[in-house]
Amino acid sequence: MESEAILTAWDVYSDKHSDAEGWPLDEVSYGWRMVQRDAETWRAFQPVRSCARELLNMAAFQFQHVSAGDVAPHWSPHLRELRHALDRLEALRDEHAKVREARRAAAPLPQEEVVDSLAARNEEAWSHLDTWAVKGRVLLDIHATALKTPRARLAPAAVISTANPKPRPRRTT
Repeated sequence: MESEAILTAWDVYSDKHSDAEGWPLDEVSYGWRMVQRDAETWRAFQPVRSCARELLNMAAFQFQHVSAGDVAPHWSPHLRELRHALDRLEALRDEHAKVREARRAAAPLPQEEVVDSLAARNEEAWSHLDTWAVKGRVLLDIHATALKTPRARLAPAAVISTANPKPRPRRTT
């Protein structure tokens, strides 16, 4: 997974550019590399973000129908943490959207202020993105277990998607 590769690269960089107590050897370079890590992690999460709520809802539904003997003890807390992290990520995205909108409206904000807002959003989002990178595997684990439990395989359509799909055209053959 891309986010895991980003985290691994960060760990390697951090270990190489920190002293024995974990303090950066060059704070400016370290800070810029951290900004890069945060931006890369945000971008890596975007394909998941669009369906993350549905993934959580499906996992919660399947979790309720998996037999107790197949449930791992960390599943419930990980689902809660993922839901909280997603709530925070959506709030951060909305806050940054307001800054961008303010720039487009009335008096444009200086570009530096928008860039600073973006960097601040990414920095604050990083721990929540890290939660998804580290604990998001629980969604796959629950799904894999649910596939073994017939009544948990499918969820009601309202749980799977909140969007109304376009009707498929009829075949006239």
